[in-house]
Amino acid sequence: MKYLLLLLLVAGQYATAQNVEPFQLYNKKGKKISVNKFFKQIESSEIILFGELHDNPIAHWLQLKTTQKMHSKHNISLGAEMLEANNQKQVNAYISGEISQKHLDSVASLWINYKTDYKPLVDFAKENNLSFIATNVPRKFASQVYRNGLESLETELTDEEKSCVAPLPIAYDPELPGYKSMLTLMSDHANPNFPKAQAIKDATMAHFIYEEYQSNKNQFIHFNGDYHSKNFEGIYWYLKRKDNTLNIITISTVEQSNVSKLEDEFKGQADYILVIDKEMTKTY
Repeated sequence: MKYLLLLLLVAGQYATAQNVEPFQLYNKKGKKISVNKFFKQIESSEIILFGELHDNPIAHWLQLKTTQKMHSKHNISLGAEMLEANNQKQVNAYISGEISQKHLDSVASLWINYKTDYKPLVDFAKENNLSFIATNVPRKFASQVYRNGLESLETELTDEEKSCVAPLPIAYDPELPGYKSMLTLMSDHANPNFPKAQAIKDATMAHFIYEEYQSNKNQFIHFNGDYHSKNFEGIYWYLKRKDNTLNIITISTVEQSNVSKLEDEFKGQADYILVIDKEMTKTY
């Protein structure tokens, strides 16, 4: 009996020492926060920008749980970068039951990981009669900006095409750190239109988020790549230009080899930082 107790004590200490956790939430100052406290603190926000790593299953899991929890508290609307504005009619038809998933697959530009990572969110909207807004600019317009600049949108798009883009002309600040860093990464091959192609996405997503929020005042939960909202830039910056009083919560997703302490480089880049073990399996 004595040896059994000793074995159990050693095993318990070993398990504690290993402290194997797949993720941990932190506030912007780097203080740990529980998921339940996180839910409580974001409940009163008007807009939530959930920045993800596209292939990370923990981020997608928490997005779904956040959606379910907020829906249990009040009216919500949903939207995502992963659906383009010119597919809004098809998304609406799917949510209303007019078309099947197979039909949606054939008529909408769905990402390769749609079925594993975004379909659960769209289906939640369908099951609960919620709006799901396709917020992103059609990719061909972002490519056009990359080739010819923002000004080309005003002269080369039809009125119908312009309805899928934020109102023109698009405000653009090349001094925003995120946009400046994009040029730095390109080194000697920098195309000054590269960050502008990012800006048209950010501006358009902000436009459709704000338009939906203004129409019903439901809390809006938006799912986007982390780069589109981290450091309170991108979508956040464009939303604040529309209304500086908006209560916007940002969530950033990062990977670390050890989730028990937030690394200094990630502190302050969002209201909440979701830290995930970098060895977590990917969805694609």
